[in-house]
Amino acid sequence: MSDDGWADISGRRAKDARGSFHRLPVRVYFEDTDAGGVVYHASYVRFCERGRTDFLRLLGVEARQLISGEASNEPAAFVVRRMSLEFLRPARMDDLLVVETRVKELGGASVTLIQEILNDEYKVFEADVTVVLVSVAGKPLRLSDAIRVAFEV
Repeated sequence: MSDDGWADISGRRAKDARGSFHRLPVRVYFEDTDAGGVVYHASYVRFCERGRTDFLRLLGVEARQLISGEASNEPAAFVVRRMSLEFLRPARMDDLLVVETRVKELGGASVTLIQEILNDEYKVFEADVTVVLVSVAGKPLRLSDAIRVAFEV
């Protein structure tokens, strides 16, 4: 909960011995599971998307501002170029998971992130994700200094 009593729906930024990262709590609902009540594999990808989006939001780089062109010289968006997924343990309906997102590497137009989903302190899922900033026409765009500085924090 924040100081005003409301939950931090965009998660929180934090630091540990490995550096700064973003944490987003995610409750597993019935819609996230298969017939056996186990989290469906595609749900982990959705949870990670939420984590990346809220990480950007807390860095001051909102997707809506990128798309409208407010955050750069032209309308743009981060798109997934590559994902490597590892399913480590099952999570189940009603579990409270935490999506942790860390910057692994910054490229000219790309950002590689490590995303881990934890159930208590157990890692249940890990993704290595590369996103690329592209114009609405699909052309890769160099990360602006402002975006680069936000990711380097």
